[in-house]
Amino acid sequence: MAVLTRALGTRRLDLVEDVVQSALAQALQTWARRGVPAEPAAWLFRTARNLAIDALRRERAHHRILQAIPQEEVDVHPEIEFAQAIGDEPLRLLFVCCHEDVPFESRVALALKSLCGFSTAEIARALLTTEANVQKRIERARDRLRECEISFDDQVQPGPRLDAVVTIIYLMFGAGCHASHAEAPIRRDLCDEARRLARLLANHAIGNTPTVHALLALICFHSARFDARVAFDGRIILLEDQDRTKWNWSDVREGMTWLRRAATGSELSRYHIEAAIAWEHCRARTFSETDWARILELYGALSGTVSSPLHTLNRAVAAAHLHGPRAGLTLLNSTAPAAVPRHYPAWHAVRAELHFRLGEHEEAHQSWVKARDLSASMCDRIFIEDRLGECQRRLGKC
Repeated sequence: MAVLTRALGTRRLDLVEDVVQSALAQALQTWARRGVPAEPAAWLFRTARNLAIDALRRERAHHRILQAIPQEEVDVHPEIEFAQAIGDEPLRLLFVCCHEDVPFESRVALALKSLCGFSTAEIARALLTTEANVQKRIERARDRLRECEISFDDQVQPGPRLDAVVTIIYLMFGAGCHASHAEAPIRRDLCDEARRLARLLANHAIGNTPTVHALLALICFHSARFDARVAFDGRIILLEDQDRTKWNWSDVREGMTWLRRAATGSELSRYHIEAAIAWEHCRARTFSETDWARILELYGALSGTVSSPLHTLNRAVAAAHLHGPRAGLTLLNSTAPAAVPRHYPAWHAVRAELHFRLGEHEEAHQSWVKARDLSASMCDRIFIEDRLGECQRRLGKC
């Protein structure tokens, strides 16, 4: 996507998306017959490039709209070597998608769709909005890119663009940590790419900031727990049941390095606070030794920095561990109904778990059913079905 966009220009982002998807479709058919090539990524790039050239030739023949465009802007040079060209092109494309002339929310939606490969449903879930709103934001962003004729090689400016890029990397990693439409509960490919982009950004003059360092610390602390989060049969393992000897302590140490760098200066972002929360979990030797009072305090600070119903949800979990399930439910019940995410199964799953721990099995059953009906993840549904089965046994329904 990034290399072709640089060759064709941002005005042809739609064409790039089409030829990349067509190349992937061809790969599914061709590789099944002939086997996977030695360099799969290069094969996909060459195929997409050739499809783009064919499309541009048809445009020239049928519409003659290319005459006023400099030739070098539309030619995709065959001599480009994919392995050499890829470099930090995805990061540069992120900055292109986050141009100041594109509304902030539209920038984020476009980048998640075009560069990260998210579906509109996944973007809607990440942004806590509807698929219709996401589609409108994407179309608005594409229109602005075409109108402004933004160059891929424009000098990248910090400030607003950097804020949007950091948000996108954060959402990419979050979607990988809690995959909503995948067979596995964690999408390592998304998480690894988010981490790679964050490192590229942190090592660039523009991104060498405490906020980016804090984001990297957060990514490292969460990545450290991946191997302990999933059982051998693919089931989700809750934090309290995880084998902490399976945590990747080299990731934790890297996270500590980035967190120390994030502590320079007076800047305090949401990523600083979230990294501090993740660190509290990492430094506890056992689940029972977790400093829930500190975590609850940090979630309170986070809610004051960025208002989100998801922060309320996490605060409720921390409050339940510190003061009991009733305290967690009280926090959830204090949220205005209009602020509750309509399509977010975790909200109902937490309510269900808190009711269950209070012995309120009927209420727990109702909330588990809502969570199950909203969940698109097979792993989540298996986990929820297990909890539903336990509720039904307590209620004498089976």
